[in-house]
Amino acid sequence: MTMPGAPIPPRSCLDRGTCSATTTPEMEMLRRRVWQQQGVVSLHLEDITDPWLRQAIQNEAVRRWGPRQQENNHGR
Repeated sequence: MTMPGAPIPPRSCLDRGTCSATTTPEMEMLRRRVWQQQGVVSLHLEDITDPWLRQAIQNEAVRRWGPRQQENNHGR
């Protein structure tokens, strides 16, 4: 609670209290925009149904950036 007439505290995008989770539709829009504007592909491995293709993509990612963390937090 603030006192009447007190200055408003500064707002910051770094304030963890104001951060909301990104929804699936929002992530899809971000992936589409990044692909169209920058040519960068962002794929969720579990969405790739072809086992050979999924393994090839996973192998390339491991080669470039190392193995994934065992935690299932999807980058959060």
